[in-house]
Amino acid sequence: MIRRLVLVSAVLLAAVAAPASAVTVTGLYSVEVPVRGSSPAELSQGYSDGLAKVFVRVSGSRDVLNNEGVRALLGDAETLLQSYQVLRSNSGDLLRMTFGAVGVNNALASVNAPVWGANRPLTLAWVAVEERGSRTLLTRSGSTDQTGGGSDTRWSRAFSQAALDRGLPITLPPETMASDRELLSDIWGQFTSRVKSSSEDIGHDVMALVRVSRSGGQWRAGWIFDGMGMDEGEQSVTADTEQQLAEEVIGLWAEAFASRYAVAAGDVDELPKVDIVISGVATLKDYGNIVDVLDDLTPVQDVNASRVAGDQLTLRVAFSGELEQLREYIALDTRFVPLSESERRNAGGDPGSNTDNTAGEASRPAEAAAGPGEPEAEPVDPLSDPLFAYQPLLADAEEAEEAFESLYEILHYRWQPASVIGSDAGE
Repeated sequence: MIRRLVLVSAVLLAAVAAPASAVTVTGLYSVEVPVRGSSPAELSQGYSDGLAKVFVRVSGSRDVLNNEGVRALLGDAETLLQSYQVLRSNSGDLLRMTFGAVGVNNALASVNAPVWGANRPLTLAWVAVEERGSRTLLTRSGSTDQTGGGSDTRWSRAFSQAALDRGLPITLPPETMASDRELLSDIWGQFTSRVKSSSEDIGHDVMALVRVSRSGGQWRAGWIFDGMGMDEGEQSVTADTEQQLAEEVIGLWAEAFASRYAVAAGDVDELPKVDIVISGVATLKDYGNIVDVLDDLTPVQDVNASRVAGDQLTLRVAFSGELEQLREYIALDTRFVPLSESERRNAGGDPGSNTDNTAGEASRPAEAAAGPGEPEAEPVDPLSDPLFAYQPLLADAEEAEEAFESLYEILHYRWQPASVIGSDAGE
């Protein structure tokens, strides 16, 4: 296989504003749906329901379910399934499943639907709720209180669930902001100056100022965006319940981002490509060894270097099969050390304290889900244990903009040649 090896020199810019805090949504193709039991027919319906939710997440719009050919894809959902697990609880059974990213993306493209990748902008949501004459600012702590049942808890959980369903990364401000009445007043009045100042130390790509109140027997939400060229004046929706209102708001946000960053069906390559970022590349010999190792992996069809910054090398790899299969092949070589979550945060900052936010709490990997015939897992509260988490996208603003148009999450490794037993001859 002929390789095009291009080294791109890094340009270091002095940042005046906070860096972009784009995130990778892991577990985007994993989902939970309620099922009545575990018979073949009940599981088949669960697969179809789950794939429908993934189609909405990955296309960015509920309209995808009306595309010609989608019903046939949903009826054959099991062909795209990678793993599943039935979760038992007193309140009912849940079917947790993971679909193949490449298979889902190609399926969407086959019915002329857009595909929105796993690298997505992070929205800092300043949400002020007026209820019974009192105004409250939703904060991160409000989403973790499972016992109080106050309005902030109900609203935080509503927005959390809506963001989880749509795969939209959002973060709320920290609890310390809750007592700032002047700030709350500015959010309600949608005056951005003071709110922008308060947001400087909170990682985000775009800021949303939201005011929620009762209007004619319904709930109303009005919001404005600030950042990423999305400043288009106030938009609003109404709904009967908290959950319906949150779903409407988050749904419109997801559609706005997807309209900018989703890849058109005709541009979805049959041969998927993923960016692999490797740190610890100190010499040309390291560079050559890395490219040679990847090039020899069975799924890899092509390797191209796209960027070098210090000791960090970015490679764009074309591969066949599913992304998880590529990961498994890379894991066979111990010189590729996956970056831990803390290493990623240290390298790329802490976008909105993403392990703390309303929809991006730490999760159990969906890949660990049991397959047919394996033991069922203990019951899990899906809100306290979401299927996906946010990880910082280790990139500057320009790289993040490019990553938004990539379909697959960026893989991060550290090159550690000393971990290989033997001499360089074995390389």
